[in-house]
Amino acid sequence: MDHFALLFSPQSVAWSVFVIMLVAAAGLALGNIKFFSINLGIAGVLFSGILFGHFGLEINHETLEFLRDFGLILFVYSIGTQVGPGFFSSFRKEGIRLNLLAAAVVLGGVLLTVLVSRLAGFDIATAVGMYSGAVTNTPSLAAAQQALGAVSPDAANSASIGYALAYPGAIMGIILTMILIRRLFKTEAEQDMLQVQSEKASSGFINASVVVENRNLEGLKVKDIPALNELGVVISRIYHAGQLGLAHDDTVVHSGDVLLAVGKEENVNKFMLVVGARSEMDLKKLPSRIIHSRVVVTHKEVIGKTLEEINLEGKYDVVATRAARADVEFLVSDSYVLQFADNLVIVGEEASVAKAAQTLGNSPKDLNHPQLIPAFIGIAAGVILGSIPIALPGLSTPVRLGLAGGPLIMAIVLSYIQHIGPLNWYLPPAGNLMLRELGIVLFLSCVGLKAGGKFFETLLNGNGAYIVLFSFLITVLPIIIVGILAKAKLKLNYMSLCGALAGSMTDPPALAFANAMAPSNLSAMSYATVYPLVMIMRVISAQLIVLLFL
Repeated sequence: MDHFALLFSPQSVAWSVFVIMLVAAAGLALGNIKFFSINLGIAGVLFSGILFGHFGLEINHETLEFLRDFGLILFVYSIGTQVGPGFFSSFRKEGIRLNLLAAAVVLGGVLLTVLVSRLAGFDIATAVGMYSGAVTNTPSLAAAQQALGAVSPDAANSASIGYALAYPGAIMGIILTMILIRRLFKTEAEQDMLQVQSEKASSGFINASVVVENRNLEGLKVKDIPALNELGVVISRIYHAGQLGLAHDDTVVHSGDVLLAVGKEENVNKFMLVVGARSEMDLKKLPSRIIHSRVVVTHKEVIGKTLEEINLEGKYDVVATRAARADVEFLVSDSYVLQFADNLVIVGEEASVAKAAQTLGNSPKDLNHPQLIPAFIGIAAGVILGSIPIALPGLSTPVRLGLAGGPLIMAIVLSYIQHIGPLNWYLPPAGNLMLRELGIVLFLSCVGLKAGGKFFETLLNGNGAYIVLFSFLITVLPIIIVGILAKAKLKLNYMSLCGALAGSMTDPPALAFANAMAPSNLSAMSYATVYPLVMIMRVISAQLIVLLFL
């Protein structure tokens, strides 16, 4: 590297950028290499930084600190915007139970970390790094390093080393736990996997033409058909007296009419028991001017309003039947609140559908254009929130959410609210992914470079082997205990349990392993349900370990 000194000074920004780019590129390549069908993923950047740091590559200290913290802010903010829209809904029904199980895993890891620190003699800085690595949670490492930074730079560096030594075993530990639970509950697990595969085959919405045979329905309006709302079925078209038309809430039903029912197959079959029987006439294939089209909500004027408020039916004689949001599709009613980027299915005559689409926006290019002003405002507000001291009983020093917690919570809140006046906090999926990956790569590159000088010394000549061993225990003991109890006592579906355990460790490779066992969306849904709460608990718990036990 001495030849590069002719081009730029080792203390220059150019040199810092050059080294960080080398570390990032090498780390991403390393992370893609598979060992026994498992790869390090983004953690490869950390180990790349450690290798470069071990061989003496250094960059300006102030530049390193800035790039590390800036990368952390980008990463946690994008995480918040991703999980925010579904954060509060994750506590409903089954989500409460899954979140309680995940919270138990988090608390178990915290208790084990403190016990390991006391019994094995690890200093708190190393122990909290072990905790973050054992649960594969990078934001918690950043939060801990911020709390440790007030003590000494060496303490923050010790946390980085503990994290790096714990991380590889953690990935294996989570997967081995899934395999162990599958072996212990072999029969139930196999049945669960068969069940989710069969449910996947029958999932989604169907259209069915249903002839009205129940005479008790004569003269009723569509909205008054019994069990229509309870079953979650929408009537989009009606064939009456030789004419095909749209079915509105006030449309009157007569015996012999044919209705086009939209819903999940099981619910549509139950609906037929109330109304009549499946008709041989397929209303979707009848010659007609009625079409259905997907329309994207992009107009600021309709965001936050219900379908009833914008009155598409009254203005344009169209019917909205379904919506897709964040890759989840569901039926809609008049009370449905529109959000930016919603994908609506509109049924009506072509000219009417076009007018309705114009009202809703239907501008796909707007989805790919990130709103930068709200993003900058959100990040600035998150930094302010993270800097506010929070006094807690029993603590002499106030707690701060820091650069890891502040932007994360602010992003969750703003993306849940989604818009305030003209400001819209929607981030396109591609933009969110780019921001998240760029942020975590910058952070891990800097952390690895800083830890590289002492990593191999600790691993080979110090207590590295003990760190690896005790970190593995911090990983597996909480998820084994919680996993066995959830399966034995709560009879939780095995695939849902695997998703919750992977989410409790915020570990994408473990989720990928679960999906490979039985392809379905059940594991991913459980992972997404517990992910927001776990992320916040990990960030705060890492700081509390430092403040309480340092």
